[in-house]
Amino acid sequence: MKTIGKLCVGILMGVGISTAHAEEARWVSDSLSTYVRSGPTDSYRIVGAVDAGQRVTLLESQGDYSRIRTESGDSVWIPNDDLQAQQSVQEKVPEMQERVQTLTQRLEGIDDEWNQRVADMKTSLQSSQARVNELQTSNDDLNTQLTQAQSKMREYQAKLDTEREDLLMRYFVYGGSVAGGGLILGLLVPHLPRRRKKRDRWF
Repeated sequence: MKTIGKLCVGILMGVGISTAHAEEARWVSDSLSTYVRSGPTDSYRIVGAVDAGQRVTLLESQGDYSRIRTESGDSVWIPNDDLQAQQSVQEKVPEMQERVQTLTQRLEGIDDEWNQRVADMKTSLQSSQARVNELQTSNDDLNTQLTQAQSKMREYQAKLDTEREDLLMRYFVYGGSVAGGGLILGLLVPHLPRRRKKRDRWF
């Protein structure tokens, strides 16, 4: 009878102490590897260890211990202080490495794109510079031709002015000669002897 009573009390105490949980993800503390036991107190024997940061499944909690299922499928007890609800650094590292790799690839892509844009800009600049040089050369040639044309125009203008002066001088000389000849002729005519008229011989 006493045995049955103790058994009932133990069951009631177990019910009062043990707390059932829906299976939840937990991680072993990142600080160090942790020994696990076969029961929920320090008096139970150590049955193994779990690595720091390892992902486990929380099955239930009782006092200072929680029963977990490891990745290998073992059901063991671990101190509550050695569990954490946050994802462990060990599991975050691959994700962080993947993100770093993705960002690195994006940066490399951006760098390649920027280098290509810079190369295109340099090519465009060189083409523009070549066009500017070509236009500058053409402009210099036009300026040279203009200078030569202006020089020839001044030369032709000087020749035209000289010919005009020569022509005017010829007109003056010719006009002066005609006028002088007319004047001399006008002076000489009155002094020329007149021819006498023949008399009629009818009677």
